[in-house]
Amino acid sequence: MSDDNKEDFDEVERNVVSRLKNVGEMMNAMTISDYDVFLFHEGNLQQAYQFMGSHVRRDSTGAYTEFCVWAPKARHVSVVGSFNHWNGAGYELARRNNEGLWTIRIDEDLSGETYKYEIITLSGLKKLKADPYGFASEKRPNTASVVYELQGFSWGDEKWLENRASSTVYDKPMAIYEVHLGTWKKKAGKFLSYKELAQQLIPHVKEQGFTHIELLPVTEHPFDRSWGYQGTGYYSPTSRYGSPHELMAFVNECHLHNIGVILDWVPGHFCKDAHGLYEFDGSFAYEYGEERDRENYTWGTANFDLGKGEVRSFLISNARFWMDLYHIDGFRIDAVANIIYWANQGELAPNEGALQFLKNLNKAVFEYDSSILMIAEDSTDWPQVTSPVHYGGLGFNYKWNMGWMNDVLKYMETDTSERRHVHSLITFSLLYAYSENYVLPFSHDEVVHGKKSLLNKMPGDYWQKFAQYRLLLSYMMAHPGKKLLFMGSELAPFSEWKDLEQLDWHLLDYDFHHKFNSYFKELMHLYKGAEPLFQMDHRSEGFEWVDVDNREQQIFSFIRNGKEKGDHLVVICNFSPHVYHHYKVGVNKVSSYEEIWNSDDERFGGSHQVNPLPLIVHNESYHGRDGYVEMTIPPYAAVYLKPID
Repeated sequence: MSDDNKEDFDEVERNVVSRLKNVGEMMNAMTISDYDVFLFHEGNLQQAYQFMGSHVRRDSTGAYTEFCVWAPKARHVSVVGSFNHWNGAGYELARRNNEGLWTIRIDEDLSGETYKYEIITLSGLKKLKADPYGFASEKRPNTASVVYELQGFSWGDEKWLENRASSTVYDKPMAIYEVHLGTWKKKAGKFLSYKELAQQLIPHVKEQGFTHIELLPVTEHPFDRSWGYQGTGYYSPTSRYGSPHELMAFVNECHLHNIGVILDWVPGHFCKDAHGLYEFDGSFAYEYGEERDRENYTWGTANFDLGKGEVRSFLISNARFWMDLYHIDGFRIDAVANIIYWANQGELAPNEGALQFLKNLNKAVFEYDSSILMIAEDSTDWPQVTSPVHYGGLGFNYKWNMGWMNDVLKYMETDTSERRHVHSLITFSLLYAYSENYVLPFSHDEVVHGKKSLLNKMPGDYWQKFAQYRLLLSYMMAHPGKKLLFMGSELAPFSEWKDLEQLDWHLLDYDFHHKFNSYFKELMHLYKGAEPLFQMDHRSEGFEWVDVDNREQQIFSFIRNGKEKGDHLVVICNFSPHVYHHYKVGVNKVSSYEEIWNSDDERFGGSHQVNPLPLIVHNESYHGRDGYVEMTIPPYAAVYLKPID
C-alpha cells in the first residue's frame, strides 16, 4: 500500500470512529430545522431519528422531552402515557406544517415512561398508535412505546470499526450464522436475554468457525411466530430479550470477538396490527393508497409506499440508525422481489419508485460507510443487483444465490439412481456465478413448513444421509460465493426448525451427531484458512472445471484458484454411493498433491476411503490438463487436494 493510500485509509478509520462517538452528542443537541423538514418530506433525510419520535434533551433550564410525529391527515394529535394517566388533555401536539409534522415540548424528563399518540382522524375516529420512531417498546402483549435515552452506552469496539473501515470482505472468508434469538437456546422454556446470548451464543459461533451472525429481525413485533418479519417498531429492538443498551452490549461483545453482526431488515412491508403503522392517521400514510398495490395477500401485511418521500426518509434513516447507534455491520434486505415488482402482478411490472428507493438506500449507506454489507434476498433474475448505482445497478454489494440453493437441494433430494438425469442442476450455477456477488444460502426458509431439515432431505439410510450432508457442505464451501447457514446446521438435526422450541442440543450426546459437529468445525476452520476457497469468489479466474461431464459416475471435479500464482486446490465431489479406486483426475503440472480434506474420514463417521500418501502427478495429459493423479474416490464424499511444492 502506498503512503498516499495508507493516509486515505487512516482518514477513513478516524472518520468512522469519530462519527459514531459523536452520535450521542448530536442526538442530545439536535433540534428540528426548516431544512431538515424539507429533506424529510423530499425523501432525502438520512437521520430523521435525531428529531422524530421522543427525545429527552437538556438546556440551561434542565431536562425536557420532545415528541415529533408525522400524521398528515390527522385532525388532532396528543401524546398520552403513564406520565399523564393516558389523558391527552393539555398534551396536544402543535401542527408544524401542512405536510403533517406535529411537535410538543414537555418540561419533564420522561425517561422510562410509556406512551402512545392519540390521533383523531378526519372522520372523528380515535386511534392509539405506538411511535413509529420509538426507541423502545413495552414487552408483548403490551404495545406502548417507551421514552428511552440511547446515549450513555460505552462502546469498546474501536479496533473492530477501524479494521472494518480499512479492509474489504470481497477477498476474505465470510461464513454467516443465521440466528433466531428466541429459539437458539432457552432457559427453563423462556427466552435468553441479550446478556445471556452474549455469554453463550458468541463463544459458540466462534468455536464453530463463523465470521458473522445474522439476526432474524430484532425490531419490535407483536407475534412470536412471525419471526420478526411483521414489525411495528422499526427503531425499537424487541423487548423480548432486554433493553436497547443490552442489545448494544451484545453487538459490542461480538465485535470484541471479531464477529460481525448483520440485521435481517424488512423495508418492503409491515404488519397491520392496530397500534402499528397501518392506517396510521386514518389515511394510508406509510402504505400505498390503492388496494392492489397495498395489500400483501401472501403474508397478510401492507406494502410500504416506497415512492413517498416521508417513507423513504423513515426507512433510509432507519438503516443509518442501526449503523450509528448499534454499530451494525450490514443488512440482509428481505423479500427484494416484493420491492422490485408491483405487488400482486407477478414479475410483470417493475415498480420504478421502489427501484429508486433501493438505489437511494444503497447510495446513502455506502456514501456514509463503504464497509457495510448490503445483501439482497432476491429470487428474481433482475440484472445488476450488485452493481453500483452509477453503473446502472441497484447498488447492493451481495445477493443471495437462490438459484444455486434451489438447484443443489433438488439434486441432493433426487435418488442416486436418477441423478445422472439432473446433472445440470450442479453445473448450471457456474454459468452465472460471476454475474453478481453471491452469498450461498441454506437459510431458515429451507428447513420449515414441511421442507425437512437439510440432513433429512438426503435420500438413503442413516449412514448415507450423514455422508451426503457432509458432502453437501464440503461442496458448498468449495463453490464460489460467501456462505450462510441457519442455526442448527452444525448439529445435523433430523427434524426441521421448531420455531417455538430451542435447537436439539441433546443431539451432541449421540455419536454420529458428535462426529458430524467435529467435521463441521474442522470444515469451517479449513475454509477460513484456505485462500483459494474465498480470495477469488467474484473473479472468474478463481474457478476452473476439471471434469464437468461425468454424469454416469456422478463425479464433479474442479479447481479453485487463489490470487498467488500456483496457489490452488483441486476439489473432487462424488455424489454416488460407489467407491472408485485408481481413479484418474486431471491436474496442473506440479510434482505431487496431498489430500488436505476428505469428508469420508472415519473421524467424521465416514468409511475412511482416504488418500494418506502424496499423490504423484503423472506427466500425461488428462481431462485437458498437463498431468493427472491416480487416487481413491470415496462414496458420497468430497476431497480437497493441495499441491506440494
